[in-house]
Amino acid sequence: MDPNRITFRSIVKQPSALLPLAMSLGALLVLSVAAIYTFAHTGHGLVREADEGATAHLWQILMAGQLPVLIYFAIRWLPRAPRQTLYVIALQAGAILAAMAPVYFLGL
Repeated sequence: MDPNRITFRSIVKQPSALLPLAMSLGALLVLSVAAIYTFAHTGHGLVREADEGATAHLWQILMAGQLPVLIYFAIRWLPRAPRQTLYVIALQAGAILAAMAPVYFLGL
Protein backbone atom coordinates (compact mmCIF):
# COMPACT_ATOMS: atom_id res chain seq x y z
CA MET A 1 0.00 0.00 0.00
CA ASP A 2 1.14 3.49 -0.80
CA PRO A 3 1.68 5.37 2.51
CA ASN A 4 -0.06 8.43 1.07
CA ARG A 5 -3.19 6.41 0.30
CA ILE A 6 -3.56 4.64 3.65
CA THR A 7 -6.77 5.78 5.30
CA PHE A 8 -8.48 5.02 8.59
CA ARG A 9 -11.08 3.03 6.69
CA SER A 10 -8.49 0.87 4.93
CA ILE A 11 -6.67 0.12 8.19
CA VAL A 12 -9.78 -0.62 10.25
CA LYS A 13 -10.82 -3.19 7.62
CA GLN A 14 -7.68 -5.24 8.29
CA PRO A 15 -8.35 -8.50 10.16
CA SER A 16 -5.77 -7.58 12.80
CA ALA A 17 -7.80 -4.44 13.52
CA LEU A 18 -11.25 -6.02 13.37
CA LEU A 19 -10.51 -9.09 15.49
CA PRO A 20 -9.79 -7.22 18.75
CA LEU A 21 -12.90 -5.10 18.23
CA ALA A 22 -14.97 -8.22 17.66
CA MET A 23 -13.48 -9.91 20.71
CA SER A 24 -14.25 -6.93 22.96
CA LEU A 25 -17.79 -6.72 21.66
CA GLY A 26 -18.09 -10.49 22.07
CA ALA A 27 -17.00 -10.20 25.70
CA LEU A 28 -19.63 -7.51 26.24
CA LEU A 29 -22.21 -9.75 24.55
CA VAL A 30 -21.26 -12.66 26.83
CA LEU A 31 -21.92 -10.49 29.88
CA SER A 32 -25.18 -9.19 28.44
CA VAL A 33 -26.51 -12.65 27.63
CA ALA A 34 -25.48 -13.94 31.07
CA ALA A 35 -27.21 -11.00 32.76
CA ILE A 36 -30.41 -11.51 30.78
CA TYR A 37 -30.37 -15.27 31.42
CA THR A 38 -29.69 -14.83 35.13
CA PHE A 39 -32.38 -12.17 35.47
CA ALA A 40 -34.93 -14.35 33.68
CA HIS A 41 -34.28 -17.31 35.99
CA THR A 42 -33.56 -15.67 39.35
CA GLY A 43 -35.13 -12.23 39.20
CA HIS A 44 -31.83 -10.37 39.66
CA GLY A 45 -28.87 -9.64 37.42
CA LEU A 46 -25.27 -10.70 37.61
CA VAL A 47 -23.75 -11.15 41.05
CA ARG A 48 -20.27 -12.07 42.21
CA GLU A 49 -19.96 -15.80 42.78
CA ALA A 50 -17.45 -17.68 44.93
CA ASP A 51 -16.58 -19.97 42.03
CA GLU A 52 -16.13 -18.34 38.63
CA GLY A 53 -18.40 -19.85 36.04
CA ALA A 54 -18.17 -20.31 32.31
CA THR A 55 -19.20 -16.71 31.71
CA ALA A 56 -16.23 -15.34 33.64
CA HIS A 57 -13.79 -17.70 31.95
CA LEU A 58 -15.09 -16.93 28.47
CA TRP A 59 -14.89 -13.19 29.17
CA GLN A 60 -11.31 -13.56 30.43
CA ILE A 61 -10.27 -15.57 27.37
CA LEU A 62 -11.78 -13.02 25.00
CA MET A 63 -10.15 -10.09 26.76
CA ALA A 64 -6.70 -11.66 27.18
CA GLY A 65 -6.73 -13.27 23.74
CA GLN A 66 -6.86 -9.96 21.95
CA LEU A 67 -3.56 -8.73 23.40
CA PRO A 68 -1.31 -10.63 20.93
CA VAL A 69 -3.45 -9.44 18.03
CA LEU A 70 -3.24 -5.84 19.24
CA ILE A 71 0.54 -6.09 19.52
CA TYR A 72 0.79 -7.55 16.01
CA PHE A 73 -1.47 -4.81 14.66
CA ALA A 74 0.62 -2.06 16.28
CA ILE A 75 3.92 -3.52 15.07
CA ARG A 76 2.65 -3.92 11.54
CA TRP A 77 0.80 -0.62 11.02
CA LEU A 78 2.39 2.01 13.28
CA PRO A 79 5.48 2.46 11.06
CA ARG A 80 3.36 2.67 7.89
CA ALA A 81 0.59 5.02 9.02
CA PRO A 82 1.04 6.24 12.60
CA ARG A 83 -1.89 8.65 12.81
CA GLN A 84 -4.48 6.30 11.33
CA THR A 85 -3.15 3.40 13.39
CA LEU A 86 -3.44 5.41 16.60
CA TYR A 87 -7.06 6.19 15.74
CA VAL A 88 -7.77 2.48 15.34
CA ILE A 89 -5.95 1.69 18.60
CA ALA A 90 -8.06 4.36 20.34
CA LEU A 91 -11.19 2.70 18.93
CA GLN A 92 -9.97 -0.66 20.20
CA ALA A 93 -9.23 0.84 23.62
CA GLY A 94 -12.77 2.21 23.76
CA ALA A 95 -14.16 -1.24 22.98
CA ILE A 96 -11.97 -2.78 25.69
CA LEU A 97 -13.18 -0.21 28.23
CA ALA A 98 -16.79 -0.85 27.22
CA ALA A 99 -16.31 -4.58 27.84
CA MET A 100 -14.60 -3.94 31.18
CA ALA A 101 -17.11 -1.38 32.47
CA PRO A 102 -19.83 -3.84 33.57
CA VAL A 103 -17.27 -5.93 35.45
CA TYR A 104 -16.00 -2.86 37.27
CA PHE A 105 -19.34 -1.19 38.01
CA LEU A 106 -21.12 -4.39 39.04
CA GLY A 107 -18.17 -5.55 41.13
CA LEU A 108 -17.85 -8.84 39.31
